[in-house]
Amino acid sequence: MSVSKRARFVSIAVLALSTAIWSACNQTGTAGSSNTAASNGGKIPITTKSEEARSEFLAGRDLSEKLLGQESLQHFDKALALDPDFASAELARANSSPTAKEFFAHLNKAVSLADRASEGEKLLILANQAGANGDVTKQRGYLDKLVAAFPNDERAHFNLGGYYFGQQELDQAVAEYRKATELAPTYSPAYNILGYTYRQQGDYTNAEQAFKKYIELIPGDPNPYDSYAELLLKMGRFDDSIEQYHKALSIDAHFVPSHFGIAADLMYQGKAAAAEAELQKMADQARNDGELRTAFFGMAVVASDGGKFDKALQAMDKEYAVAEKKNDVAAMAADLQAKGNILAAALKYDAAQQMFERSLQMIQGSSLSQEIKDNAARQHHFNLAALAIGKKDFSAAKTHSEEFRQSADASGNSAQVKLTHELAGMLALAQKDYDHAIAELPQANQQNPRNLYRLCEAYQAKGDSTKAHEYCAQAAAFNALPQLNYAFIRSKAQKMAGKKA
Repeated sequence: MSVSKRARFVSIAVLALSTAIWSACNQTGTAGSSNTAASNGGKIPITTKSEEARSEFLAGRDLSEKLLGQESLQHFDKALALDPDFASAELARANSSPTAKEFFAHLNKAVSLADRASEGEKLLILANQAGANGDVTKQRGYLDKLVAAFPNDERAHFNLGGYYFGQQELDQAVAEYRKATELAPTYSPAYNILGYTYRQQGDYTNAEQAFKKYIELIPGDPNPYDSYAELLLKMGRFDDSIEQYHKALSIDAHFVPSHFGIAADLMYQGKAAAAEAELQKMADQARNDGELRTAFFGMAVVASDGGKFDKALQAMDKEYAVAEKKNDVAAMAADLQAKGNILAAALKYDAAQQMFERSLQMIQGSSLSQEIKDNAARQHHFNLAALAIGKKDFSAAKTHSEEFRQSADASGNSAQVKLTHELAGMLALAQKDYDHAIAELPQANQQNPRNLYRLCEAYQAKGDSTKAHEYCAQAAAFNALPQLNYAFIRSKAQKMAGKKA
């Protein structure tokens, strides 16, 4: 399981988080002390008033770095009970939280304590806050300062690599992760995410080597086998993937992400009922709201993959109900976004718009940060533009697209800039301006299989069957963990790829 995958257990489509992992020092700092890099072997100091709290924090961090978030919680909670002013423990607790509501509560507390921590800890906290707010310019600035101040800290490079990974600047991400492994050859998390980065580059050979090194370093933990299984899933080696997922579960029967992965393998093998059964097993074993919600989301994806949109909406209603019990606004808003996307895929555009409107109103009326509210308003223009394109209301589509473009350009967020190209490509494709679509869509997010399918459609309409088959084949064999964007187009891409073959 990747760090980015774990973010799905917190919230869907709302949070753009870079997960921070903290560095140990050889001494325990005191609140307000001026720890320096030199005094700690060049590592980021940890500021706490309690040696016992520090020990609990390190135990929790070790589990968290192995993607055992649920197991880490008791250690972080004990650290905070021993030292309520422990800023890094608050940040750690935030990033291991199973719900968005808990995440924001602990992140906000960490921010309030940041001035009492060391400079390195403060930079990590502020980088996480900026990431949660979608302010990637600030996030990058804080992480650059962190690496400049602590160039010999593997976790500083790991976090900067996470920023680059999130922005799909994969060469830079590889460089930072490799630097982390050079500084600390046994630092296992870097090999994990390095494998995912190579995988996104299509370099399966190096990805496999990274994951095998990850297994070698911590063979008694479930996540290395889960991560390797996901590579095999991507490669279409579904039976081999399931075998590795079962290895993870044999080590830890409660490692529920492996059930999520097995469900994907089964779905792509055409075994939808078995995939649903695997997700139900995951739901039955869920230890927290995040795991339960993810199981329901997987059910929604399996149903959407089979064109059963009403059933998908029912699964999303169950997911929403889990968040509603705790008034987890960010998660509820994300669920409404997902429902809107399912309704749009079912061509129920007016109903989809109602969901998008409810989601926006929920965010705007919440206590979430102004930056998150601004991002929600920006996303709403994207949603309305996409719906207008579906309804062939090209005038409205252009208006909302331009509103989104101006706001995205001003944000400096490259992920949002990619969405402007996605909208432009969608609009051009709908208007049968295929050359323009082909110019815009390659600048959109290539990790969204819908964009690959749209390029297939554009080349098909132009009569270029070779390029059409190339993109349809890529879209058809995207083989991701359960996600709606892939579910909406997978069978269509397979049919078109099959015809062209």
